[in-house]
Order: sequence, then C-alpha cells, then structure tokens
Amino acid sequence: MQRLLRHTLMVSLGLLLTSHALAAPQSADYRVLSRLQLGGTGGWDYLSFDAQRRHLFVTRGDRVEVVDVDQQKKIGTIPGTAGVHGVTLDQAAHRGYASNGQSASVTVFDLDSLAVVATVNGTGEKPDAILYDPASKHVFTFNGKGHSFSVIDTQRNTVIATVALAGKPEFAATDEQGHIFVNLEDRAELVKIDTRTNTVASSWSLGTCESPTGLAIDRKHHRLFSVCDNRQMTVSNADTGKVVTSVAIGEGPDAVVFDEGTANVFSSNGESGNITAIHQDDADHYSVAATVTSQPSARTLALDPKLHRLYLSAAQFAGEPPAEGKRPAMVPDSFTVLTVGSP
Repeated sequence: MQRLLRHTLMVSLGLLLTSHALAAPQSADYRVLSRLQLGGTGGWDYLSFDAQRRHLFVTRGDRVEVVDVDQQKKIGTIPGTAGVHGVTLDQAAHRGYASNGQSASVTVFDLDSLAVVATVNGTGEKPDAILYDPASKHVFTFNGKGHSFSVIDTQRNTVIATVALAGKPEFAATDEQGHIFVNLEDRAELVKIDTRTNTVASSWSLGTCESPTGLAIDRKHHRLFSVCDNRQMTVSNADTGKVVTSVAIGEGPDAVVFDEGTANVFSSNGESGNITAIHQDDADHYSVAATVTSQPSARTLALDPKLHRLYLSAAQFAGEPPAEGKRPAMVPDSFTVLTVGSP
C-alpha cells in the first residue's frame, strides 16, 4: 500500500511539473507575434497593463490611448494629458493615474469607463514615472526636472508632500510592504523611500552601472533589476542595497520587467532593436537565455503576466540622425504596438 501511494504521488508530481512546464513558455521561443498599427502623431513613453481588464495604456504626448490586447484594437482615449509619461493603476478603487509632465499634474480616470474624474495639480516639476503604493494607498510621482517625488492622497486627490531627491529620478518599483525604490539616472544610485513617512530611507550606489533607467522588482527574493546605459543590467539586494551581480544586455535600454511565473527578466533595448531575455537561476545568479528581435526604437515595455507576453511601442524614423539631444522625425502613421511572446 505504501509503495502504491509513493508511486501515485510521484506520478502526480511528474504531471504537475509537466503541466507547469507547458504553461510557462521558454524565453528562447519568444518572437514578435503581432503588430498593431495605431498611427497618429506624438511621441511615447511608459506602457502600463491592466491585467484584470486586459487593457494596455499607451502614452502619446497629449493623450493616453487604450488598447484591448485580446481584440487587438484601440478602444478608447484619455485626453488632456499634456506631456504624459506614465500610467499607474489602483485596482481596488478602479482608478488610473497619468503623469502630465508639461502641466505638473496628474489625470485621474475610471478604469471601467475610461472617463476622466479629476485632475490633481501641483506636483513637482515635470512628473515622469508614476506609481501607486498599496501599503500607503498613495500615488507617487517622480519629478524629472524637479529632482523630487510628490505624494498624492487618493481619497482627496491632492498633493500632500513633495520631497527633494539628490538627482533625477527615473523608473520606480514598490515592494507593496511600505517601500518604493527609484533609480537616480544622473547619479547611478538607487533610492529607497519609506512610504509611511514619505522620507528617503537609504541611497545606494549601483556600482559600474551608468545612467540607470528601467527598474523592476522580484518581491519574493527581494531583488531589484536596474537597466543601464552601458549595456548592463545590475541586480541589487532590496534589503541591503548590495549589488549582487551584473548581466550584459543590448544598447539603449529604457525598461525592464520581471515575470515571476517564468523567472525571466526582460530588458527592452531601443537602439539595438531587441529584447534581452535573462533567466533567474536563483536569487543571485542570472544567465542570458535569448536575444529576441523587436524593432529599433522599441525601448519601453509592459508585461502580461497571464499569457507571459510583452507589449512594446515603436515607430519608424526618417532622415539623417538628429543633433544630440534632439528627437528624430517619425515617419507619419508608423507608430505601432508590438506583441512579443511564445506562439
């Protein structure tokens, strides 16, 4: 009887492992599955994904375009977002928040109807990254030109604090336990913020990383992933700030995501026109699993954790390379959203 029970358990475990392996695609199989041409004018920045409603929020300069990823079509637009950079979501309250760089404000909208419900004025100068923190139930904007972060009370839709930072903030991530982490691009530092007191708790060097932009977090293992301008991803301990390791990536990274379901980290490399897929062997060891062709200019991305897919935005450019600090001219109506995943 015991031998039969052991055999049954082993078979069940084997079936479970096989089922998990089938459900989680290997990063080496990733490729561009589809391209949705949205066209229109305007640049772009962060992408955000609403996993509950299957909606992708695409920032487009003066508006946010909303795409139903399952239907592969645009279903709405959130207007009046001058200089919009990013979108963050509060699923419990059914609210979305867009950071408007030109007006130092945040647009609040309903996630179900996509209707604008409020505008919050008075953030620091040029809000860029934006993040909802479940522990404090506050929204944080990271103000690029202001070298600061602002805190929004989501019940009153008002700014309750703006706190100075030592440098220019870029992407941010939350551990959902009362801490937010943000890269300081011009100082190659990682800052830890206590969201209960709205103070800077720690500031850590990112070692050999240069100009960090994208940031992602593995909450289970307390690891942070910063993508850097010198073709490397730096892995840091979220508790101590210690640099654990660095991994080679492509040119011109701007965003990074961590897929807990597959233990893969993905860096979108806009200048190389590819994605570096990195497998987390364990908390302190990482290996490049694949380099996935995307498209030049596809520098930001969002993760679909259910289907283990990536969404990227890109466009084609025309003419000679522009002068330093200037953006190239976009080919009219070439703006596209790419879906990358396993067939």
